[in-house]
Amino acid sequence: MIAQVVDVEVTAFLRHIQERMLFADNTALAYKADLHQLWGYLRTATNADGTSLPWNKVDEALIRGYISELQERHYKAATVTRKIVSLKAFFAFLHQVEGIVGHNPTENVGFRVPKSLPKPLSIREVDELLEQPARLVTPEAKRDKAMLELLYATGLRVTELVSLDVNHLHMNRRVPHIRCVGRGSKERTIPIHKDALQALEEYLDDGRPRLVRNKHQAALFVNRRGERLTRQGFWLILKGYAKAAAIAKPVTPHTLRHSFATHMLNGGAPLRNVQALLGHACQSTTRVYAPFARTA
Repeated sequence: MIAQVVDVEVTAFLRHIQERMLFADNTALAYKADLHQLWGYLRTATNADGTSLPWNKVDEALIRGYISELQERHYKAATVTRKIVSLKAFFAFLHQVEGIVGHNPTENVGFRVPKSLPKPLSIREVDELLEQPARLVTPEAKRDKAMLELLYATGLRVTELVSLDVNHLHMNRRVPHIRCVGRGSKERTIPIHKDALQALEEYLDDGRPRLVRNKHQAALFVNRRGERLTRQGFWLILKGYAKAAAIAKPVTPHTLRHSFATHMLNGGAPLRNVQALLGHACQSTTRVYAPFARTA
C-alpha cells in the first residue's frame, strides 16, 4: 500500500534530520504531522485509492491547492508558514538526497505572513491623548499639541510630519491645508480641520518663536535646541503623553495614523478619499482599516 511507502519515506526523512541534529525533537514531530496531513489532502484531491500517487507525481499546483485549503480552514498564518517549511524540507530531501523526485514542487511556493496592524485608539483615548499637552503652558507643549492634532487630523506618517517646513503650511482660512511629500517623492495636499489649525496657529505665534534660534530655520517642528525634531524625538514625546493619558495599549507614532484611517472609514468617509489622504497607491492597502468601507 502507498501509505506504507509514504511512511517509509517520511520516516527516512525524519531519521535523516535527527541523525544530523538539524532540528529539535518537537520540530521533527511537527514535520511528521504536517507531512501526513499533506498526504491526506493529496489522496482526496486526486481521488487516489492509496496506491496510485507516489511523491514524484506531486506538482506545484497540488501544493498550492493544499495551502489554499489550509487558509480556507482558517489556520493561523504562522501555522501555514511552518507547514510550508515542512514541505520544502521534505521535498528537498526527496530531490537532493534520495533522488525520488526529479523536481522540487515547493521551490517556487511561498507564503507571506500578513503584518498585523496596531490597534487603533478609541475616540475617547484620542481625546485624552490630545488633551495632555494642553495642560501645560511651555513652548514645547504648544508644539506637541500642534503635532498630535495635525497627525490625527491628517493621517501623516511620522517621517512626513517631522519633514514639514513652515512653507508647507497654507493657513488660508477658507481652505487651510498642508503640502506633503510622501513615499516615492509623491506630493499630496491634505486639508486641516479647525482644531489642528488652531493648535498650529498657537504654536506658530507663541511656541516656535521661543524655540527657534536661527531665523533661517525652515523646519516647522523644532526641538528645544531650535533644530528640526527627529522621528526618535517625536516617539519619546508621544510615549510620555500616552503614559500620562493612562492608555494601556501600545501607542506608537503609526498608531495615530491607523486611528485616523479607521475612524474616518467607520464614520462613512469614502475609501478613495481616505486612500488619497494617506498617500496609498492601492485601495487594497487602505481597505485593511475597514474591509467593508464604501468605495465612493
